[in-house]
Amino acid sequence: MLTSVDTDVIRVLGDPLRLRIVTLLARETLCTTHLVEETGARQTNLSNHMKVLREAGVVETEPCGRYTYYKLRPEVLAGLSEQFAVLAASARTAAGNKRACP
Repeated sequence: MLTSVDTDVIRVLGDPLRLRIVTLLARETLCTTHLVEETGARQTNLSNHMKVLREAGVVETEPCGRYTYYKLRPEVLAGLSEQFAVLAASARTAAGNKRACP
């Protein structure tokens, strides 16, 4: 069963820019400057999206001098993936079940 944390992560990843950020961070740890260059987003807009991703627990920060690096928390995505796998297995099992109309 999906928890409220899972549904929050799904909602957060529903934004195209945030999904792009997560895709980039799946490849490497990046700072804000790198993410601005890669996405073309304005720095303030990107910072707002990073805050949402941090609060949802999808990314974590790593200070490095005057820069802040972001890295993905793979266990969060893995947990979500496991929940979807359970739903898919349930759907396969229930494919033949059909409730009769009254």
